[in-house]
Amino acid sequence: MTATTAPRPGFTVKGRHVLIAFLIFFGVDIAVNSAFMVWAYRTFPGETSMTPYEDGVAFNASLRARARQSTLGWRFTAGGEGADRLRVEAYDRAGAPLRGLTVTARLRRPATDSGQRFATFAETAPGVYLAQGQDLPGAWDVELTARDARGETATAQRRMIGP
Repeated sequence: MTATTAPRPGFTVKGRHVLIAFLIFFGVDIAVNSAFMVWAYRTFPGETSMTPYEDGVAFNASLRARARQSTLGWRFTAGGEGADRLRVEAYDRAGAPLRGLTVTARLRRPATDSGQRFATFAETAPGVYLAQGQDLPGAWDVELTARDARGETATAQRRMIGP
């Protein structure tokens, strides 16, 4: 008589195999997503202000200032003129040029505070103010502040794309 051996059964997927595969897959997924989130937050936390709480508290004061400014009716245009000059034009409610203003500007990059610049303007014609020596390639957020001799102040914000 010859002895015959029974065939060995092949590999079968059991519950513990499914559980182990499930845990490995989602463990790797969670680890990679967590690493990406930490890396993203460390490179740019999303804050553009060093004092966000104080900025929020001062918001009502800025609303009152905007209401005062709207009663003045001042309007501004701003942009680059040539490769190295900024030009601002100021008009009153009737469209007449505003003369004798002290105009300053803070220029910031839209996505970061690095490279922030300040400019002081000189009146070159009635209602026309120029700032020299401002080489501004790329995108800039311009925050203008204009003050007249009586102390009235107006602000304006513009996005400017330089050459």
